[in-house]
Amino acid sequence: QKVFRVIPQNDEQVGIINTLASNIQVDFWQPDSVTQVRPKMQVDFRVEASKTSEVEDLLKESGVEYRVLIDNLQAALDAQLDSKSRSTAHSYVKYNNWDTIAAWTADIAAQNPELVSRSTIGETYEGRPMYLLKVGKSGSNKKAIFIDCGFHAREWISPAFCQWFVKEAVETYGKDTTITTLLDKLDFYVLPVVNIDGYVYTWTTNRMWRKTRSKNTGSSCIGTDPNRNFDAGWCTIGASKSPCDSTYCGSAPESEKETKALADFIRGHLSTIKAYLTIHSYSQLLLFPYSYTYNLPSDYQELNAIARVASQRLASLYNTKYTYGPGAKTIYPAAGGSDDWAYDQGIKYSFTFELRDTGKYGFTLPESQIKPTCEETLLAVKYIANYVLEHLY
Repeated sequence: QKVFRVIPQNDEQVGIINTLASNIQVDFWQPDSVTQVRPKMQVDFRVEASKTSEVEDLLKESGVEYRVLIDNLQAALDAQLDSKSRSTAHSYVKYNNWDTIAAWTADIAAQNPELVSRSTIGETYEGRPMYLLKVGKSGSNKKAIFIDCGFHAREWISPAFCQWFVKEAVETYGKDTTITTLLDKLDFYVLPVVNIDGYVYTWTTNRMWRKTRSKNTGSSCIGTDPNRNFDAGWCTIGASKSPCDSTYCGSAPESEKETKALADFIRGHLSTIKAYLTIHSYSQLLLFPYSYTYNLPSDYQELNAIARVASQRLASLYNTKYTYGPGAKTIYPAAGGSDDWAYDQGIKYSFTFELRDTGKYGFTLPESQIKPTCEETLLAVKYIANYVLEHLY
């Protein structure tokens, strides 16, 4: 299997990519779907081994410039788990499977009772409990920040960040002044993996799976894109009504047990949750509403200023460059996303992170990059959290 990158120069070349996608099973990595492809946009997609030469021939014939980003996907996947010892023990610098993460949520709460508690906010389609960690010093009338990871199953660096965030909170409380102040004055709700069934499936069956694992009535195709399943311009643009597509919006808003559990929890805590941060990969972006419309949010100036400084903070460590702005204008329109929904619920500080990288590894980011990715992202998250604390509303 190979991963290609093309940059269509005009509508005609966009048409060629559309033709390609309709004739051959193509897995779009960036953007999420062929419908979002526009001229001059970087387009990354995966092709099955048996079809790679056919794809190369078609691109050459049509004069579409392309390069092979990943020449041997299986080799990249094998190399992704690059820590030599594959013990079952939890580690913050390797990718952990769901059972290991679930056990870790219990352990971290048991070992840090003053700072961490664990609850269950629902269960997945396949019946797995959705664990939520509440991180913070106990106090009255505390406002909160909600952070979630693992919406899309194959974005493994995302759950790694949620675990890292909790680790840093408990290890540096009382040492790092910013973290100490934040945990004294705010609570952080951390949902380490939203789409647990999908995540398990990427470990057991298909590493490139994206959606949930729910059955769709009248279709043999499985799953819904949980980040197209929220009631925010639901299924209007950048989402598909076909259950076989990777951006399928679901049969109705919150049709997925996972998105409903998340939405129910946030609705039940709207008086306290003042910021919503959702962690995805890849592309190195810091986005804010809106994605379901090109209209700018009423808080555009403030959100843009926060994103600008947060991106600078992130880059200060390893010079990793992030692009920031409203979702639809910055990358492409996509309806039904959790950040737009949270913002429309009245959570002003609503941001989506797309972590490393920009395509060299894509979803196969090696374990050696977990630590630097999490360290730099933490700087941006700390900045946003501190800003929220100083601008409570």
